[in-house]
Amino acid sequence: MRISAAIWLSLALVTLVVDGPLLFAAEAATTKLFDGKSLEGWKSTKFGGEGDVEVEDGQIILRAGNPMTGITWTGEYPKMDYELSLEAKRVDGSDFFCGLTFPVGDKPCTFVVGGWGGGVIGLSSLDGFDASENETTRYQEFENGKWHRIRVRVTKGKIEAWLDDKQMADVDTEGRRISIRPEVELSRPLGISSFSTTAALRDIKIQRLEAK
Repeated sequence: MRISAAIWLSLALVTLVVDGPLLFAAEAATTKLFDGKSLEGWKSTKFGGEGDVEVEDGQIILRAGNPMTGITWTGEYPKMDYELSLEAKRVDGSDFFCGLTFPVGDKPCTFVVGGWGGGVIGLSSLDGFDASENETTRYQEFENGKWHRIRVRVTKGKIEAWLDDKQMADVDTEGRRISIRPEVELSRPLGISSFSTTAALRDIKIQRLEAK
């Protein structure tokens, strides 16, 4: 039996409607990791010499430590195919106000914003080279009291990172050694820290992504 061109066209359209969503990475629901009122789901990271961690006016305040203060997530978390975002600002101090440690499969990595004396942005570490000495190294001045939007996306074979919607890192991870500096080991698997700096955090959320 021969099938007319019109029937073939109809079948093709049905296939596109049914299969179309499978061709692209679909966005799943976003989960808030901070309710704006409490530290539910988080614990203060016991670096030794850490400052106080408080919730004030819908923000998590990391008081300057000697040298580090941070929070570590205690709930469930994805290891792959997700996007993590937050807003952060340096309240006082002159070093990094966001050291965002996150999982890449079973390996950890950190997106550093404002490190090494205040201006370095990048991933630590890639093949043993930290954020100040690998291909993701960027420099920017940061004004105390100014909020910045930070995003990290982890998918199979890739890490991407943005600051204020400007892409700062786009790394193919195939064959790369992904790791962290020993100072943030206690931030694993998912944590945020500051270095000799008072920082404020808000709007922390994570979104699972469908694999392509």
